[in-house]
Amino acid sequence: MDVLLLSRLQFAATAAFHFLFVPMTLGVVVLVAIMQTLWYKTGEDDWLKLSRFFGKLFLINFAIGVVTGISLEFQFGMNWARYSKYVGDIFGVPLAIEATAAFFLESVFLGLWIFGADKVSRKIHLISIWMVALGSNLSALWILFANAFMQRPVGYSIAAGRVELIDFAAFMANPYAWVKFFHTIFAAYSVGAFFVMGVCAYHMLKKNKPEIFGRAFKLAAYFGALSCLMVFVFGDFHAKDISKYQPSKFAAMESVWETQKGAAYPLLVLPDEKNEKNAVEAIKLPYLLSILATYDPMGEVKGLKDFAKEDRPPVFLTFISFRLMVALGMLFIAVSMLAAWLSWKKKLDNPLFLKLMILSIPLPYLAMQLGWIVAEVGRQPWAVYGLLRTSESVSANLTAGDVLFSFAGYFIVYSFLGFAGFYLMIKNAVKGIEN
Repeated sequence: MDVLLLSRLQFAATAAFHFLFVPMTLGVVVLVAIMQTLWYKTGEDDWLKLSRFFGKLFLINFAIGVVTGISLEFQFGMNWARYSKYVGDIFGVPLAIEATAAFFLESVFLGLWIFGADKVSRKIHLISIWMVALGSNLSALWILFANAFMQRPVGYSIAAGRVELIDFAAFMANPYAWVKFFHTIFAAYSVGAFFVMGVCAYHMLKKNKPEIFGRAFKLAAYFGALSCLMVFVFGDFHAKDISKYQPSKFAAMESVWETQKGAAYPLLVLPDEKNEKNAVEAIKLPYLLSILATYDPMGEVKGLKDFAKEDRPPVFLTFISFRLMVALGMLFIAVSMLAAWLSWKKKLDNPLFLKLMILSIPLPYLAMQLGWIVAEVGRQPWAVYGLLRTSESVSANLTAGDVLFSFAGYFIVYSFLGFAGFYLMIKNAVKGIEN
């Protein structure tokens, strides 16, 4: 088998598995911090019980996420040595800052929050969980900035066949990175909100402390509705950046083959990649695609035929992932707004609605996986857009047997971690608040 394909499959599988735990870490920790703040402000024990209950679920998720994240990084040296050599001077900077600053900030205060509940003041204990939330978000910031350089390189020069960072201010001011960060972080908050709402809905359906879980549901519903709306807002900004800086990705996302101005947005599309056209293209909304790409009804949208075949991303996978992600995003806005409205009206006793919220738990996870497929598959054939191809990034001395062996090892370890993590989370989530 092809070493490049195997390496890509291995990295895709391990990264996707790791990313199952990242969004909940980012989203649930903020909700736990808010719950503890409400307890600090009101003195009501219900909020303390809720913060401890969801805090335990957060800790299980956090532990699995850390282990899978550490092992994931080994692949840069093992499978992608030429990539690491070419871009390591830049890629290593944000990852080093993430590890030495953000992750240690998160870890130190997480230890204080876990073991200091009865040893430090309520204020210090509250500050510690907010510092954990801050550290988690800063970790995401630095990792997303590293990824943003792969999408839109800035602040660099090329010397001796390697990319070097010459302008850290330009690196930090990269608008692609900031929009990507906020789009991703609000999506993670949506994951956390739907997780909390789903767990609360389960206990409300079982009549297990419905008053307490109803309060958490209301908080998560408001938080989720705001987050889902922000995902839409920053997603729109992000689409403009992609159209400007990665026109081939945008063309694949929307399956646009011919360059056009005043482009309509077809609601029904079926790409025909082999014949370089759309087999189905119907129900067109005038000018909408140009507006989505440029804010200008007569703006130009580049088509895939403007790019050489070897420079185009896989069209169908990019297109279908994007369409499904957008459809799910619109569904999340509707469901979270309904949840917020029912919470405000105190009408959270509908069994059908509560079952819907339980079934909705995995959908935001799916949407985030689809988003990363769009980001990474849509960037192909580039590892660093316009600078380094993925085919030029794989380790030179790697064999198919090496990758198959490591892939099998990852599969065994990740299967064990996944089983343990999901078992513990489901067990504790179902158990509920004990006192």
